[in-house]
Amino acid sequence: MRAPSTYAVIMAGGAGTRFWPASRRARPKQLLPLAGAEPLIRQAVERVVSITGWERIYVSTGAHLVEPTLAVLPELSRDRLLVEPVARNTAACLGWAAATIARVDPNAVIMALPADPHIKNVAAFQQTLRLALRSAESGIITTVGITPTHPETGYGYIEAGDASRLDGVLQVLRFVEKPDRARAEQFLATGRYYWNSGMFFFRAADLLRAIESHLPALATGLRELDDAARRDGEAEALGRVFPTLPAVSIDHGVMEHVKELAVVPGDFGWSDIGSWLAASELGHKDERGNSAPAATVLLDAHDNYVVDLRAQSPEPGAQPGAPQGGAGERHRKRVIALVGVSGLVVVQTDDALLVLHRDHAQGVKRVVDELAARGDAELT
Repeated sequence: MRAPSTYAVIMAGGAGTRFWPASRRARPKQLLPLAGAEPLIRQAVERVVSITGWERIYVSTGAHLVEPTLAVLPELSRDRLLVEPVARNTAACLGWAAATIARVDPNAVIMALPADPHIKNVAAFQQTLRLALRSAESGIITTVGITPTHPETGYGYIEAGDASRLDGVLQVLRFVEKPDRARAEQFLATGRYYWNSGMFFFRAADLLRAIESHLPALATGLRELDDAARRDGEAEALGRVFPTLPAVSIDHGVMEHVKELAVVPGDFGWSDIGSWLAASELGHKDERGNSAPAATVLLDAHDNYVVDLRAQSPEPGAQPGAPQGGAGERHRKRVIALVGVSGLVVVQTDDALLVLHRDHAQGVKRVVDELAARGDAELT
């Protein structure tokens, strides 16, 4: 029997509302260069293409993001896009992906990865992926748990048990919802808990069996989708059947109920870049802790984060704070100046200016909700 082929499914359907005003419905977080010169989705693919090759990379995204996604991934064949007509959460996303890949390769081993984390140590990350894939090849659905560095309350956790069948792989005892500070500190002290990375590794057939056991309504819907696609064409089937699939995460719908699940501890400089505050931690800082474009005036200011995206906001490949070609013809010169302030996040685009304190970085979504309530859809 030939060795199973490895596929990657990059999950890229998020809205990224916590990165307004840079992130919009038509240009969400994964299409922005929030940590380096390339958009996050480009970085995500480049980290795994040496394992899979371009022909075995699939990207799951929304219909309105097809062209922007292909613009930053021109090597990706259009038929490797899994275009969801509506968002139905990760169980439907990965179930459909597993069924699609299994039709062309019944022995496929799949790594399902979010499109938008930042990885500092790519070599260590790839080593972790290869171990997780070996575990999945043995028939055990496997995840990666991030070794925690502090008692974070914004992440879910995974409690690990004894060693699994492979060195460096542990059994999963349970998934834990986001804890309060006291519980997070307890988790850290035990050394048995890991942050839930949202990465999963499985043989396509194993995931489909798990869905059959724990989400039978989704399994039925996936079969109906397949039958309808063969009868009426995929576009017609997706538009009619996909919106009826259960909207539940793969964690809650499947993984929390699987009897035997494995976790590979990962320590490779992971960040989910979940807010402007998290993005600020990745930027270069001056001696006062400020991260800002060179033209910014900073007087008696410290620990501030400034991003200037004017004149490049329509372009998903542009880099925050980078020189903007042609900007002088489109804008009068405008300088951002901060005087006597600290702990601010300042983000400027062509049509919006966000100023908030670092302690309220998670509150950006409230701005998006307010704009939507006002009917300012073009700003969201």
